[in-house]
Amino acid sequence: MYILFNTTVHEGEMKPPNMSDNIEAALQAFRDGKPVCLFDSDKREGETDLLFPALYAEPSTMRQLRKDCGGLLFLAVGHDVGEVFGLPFLQDLHTHDALMNQYPILSVLKTNDLRYDSRSAFTLSLNHRETYTGITDHDRALTTRRFAELSKTVLEENLSETEAQERMGAEFRTPGHIPVCRESSGGLDTRQGHTELAVGLARLANLVPVVIGAEMLQPDGDGALSVADARTWAEERNIPFLEGAEVIAAFHEQSQKPDASALT
Repeated sequence: MYILFNTTVHEGEMKPPNMSDNIEAALQAFRDGKPVCLFDSDKREGETDLLFPALYAEPSTMRQLRKDCGGLLFLAVGHDVGEVFGLPFLQDLHTHDALMNQYPILSVLKTNDLRYDSRSAFTLSLNHRETYTGITDHDRALTTRRFAELSKTVLEENLSETEAQERMGAEFRTPGHIPVCRESSGGLDTRQGHTELAVGLARLANLVPVVIGAEMLQPDGDGALSVADARTWAEERNIPFLEGAEVIAAFHEQSQKPDASALT
């Protein structure tokens, strides 16, 4: 069963008990379909990502991610979404014995030297079947939004894996122009990457755990945008700015008060 946490603001309350103003501003922005800037940690990638709830993706969303960020657009999805659709981690596919025997190049391209993590979160890449090339802002918005809408339906209606995968196959194909990253099975308890942080933020906002985002790079593209510059950029545009530790703390705080709730 899909469990969300009770972050509802009741009449007369400014915010849920103990929820920081910064976190609540970010959650409200997400509920309104607006972006949030999220810095993971200086002990990890040291990057700020601009994130939008995928359910509200429009061509303008993709345009902003493409023009203001400079990094790869990616779709972060919850572990439950990955499970019901049967989305494999690419790292598992690429190290499958049968595939390595058939394609020896996979044996020498193993991901065994990541500096910031033990494994990659990437799974399949997608295009919606109604797209043409799949790369335009319109096409990528359609792929993103429809995947979020389908995920919401599948989770709310508790569809079987077979039903979910049939519906996904009817609408999507792979490879495509939306790379998908899948949350680890333990979520933020086992991995604190941007995938888990983005999905955690969506869960805290009681949204379907599907988030579109991109890494923010320096104007010359030679490195990640500094935290100070990313924070200034966000403040100038009235976009909430969070650090990963804030999301982790809020998620653990709310996880002590489980409450089933409908996805928005």
